[in-house]
Amino acid sequence: MKHVSEIDAMGGTGEAGDIGGTGGSPAVPDVTLRTEGLPGWLDPVATAASTVRGEQLSRFLPPKDGAGRQSAVLVLFGEGERGPELLLMERAGSLRSHAGQPSFPGGALDPEDGDPRTEGPLRAALREAWEETGLDPRGVQLFGVLPRLYIPVSGFVVTPVLGWWRVPTPVAAVDPAETARVFTVPVADLTDPENRATTVHPSGHQGPAFLVESALVWGFTAGVIDRILHYAGWERPWDRAKTVPLDWRS
Repeated sequence: MKHVSEIDAMGGTGEAGDIGGTGGSPAVPDVTLRTEGLPGWLDPVATAASTVRGEQLSRFLPPKDGAGRQSAVLVLFGEGERGPELLLMERAGSLRSHAGQPSFPGGALDPEDGDPRTEGPLRAALREAWEETGLDPRGVQLFGVLPRLYIPVSGFVVTPVLGWWRVPTPVAAVDPAETARVFTVPVADLTDPENRATTVHPSGHQGPAFLVESALVWGFTAGVIDRILHYAGWERPWDRAKTVPLDWRS
């Protein structure tokens, strides 16, 4: 399986790497998109997902000729002790590329996931989350997808799939050699201006970042989170001149 590594869809760089799984297949009973029964605080996200256009999320969109490897990530919202939260995972510090970098669970579509134009990305997002974190897909209600984005350096076409963690289940790093930890971040921390910054890559590219849960969230993941906060109306004014440099290994 190929993991969608942290590449700034807003203008950064990166690469894709192999990541191991647990084998077998998760129980995915239903991949129908449903907004019924969502908590009220998720309504703005569901509305944004149904109206936002690809060019409003990134300047990198899928090639018109259909090129690119189809992939998906799971943007999973839950509700914790401090209210709404997002599920993330952190790459192992021993990896040669993007060591210690947070990301959404996700990866490339497999043939058994189905049609990449319909249910394929939905099944892939849930399958990858299961393989990487042990998440039980039966407790997830999928309620929307964002427009597909393109990662030029790796050729991935990525569909962000939005989910509501209706029945939370234990999660953890399935393969410690690839994933250091699996954790949740309160949305309140993501919207806190004190936790926001702009990353500056050695190449000169800049993008949004979040300093939360002892981690720097940047690249593709931060770009998606940034746009969700903006179009859901959750964004608070923050100092875009506050920068965090990324070293050459990022």
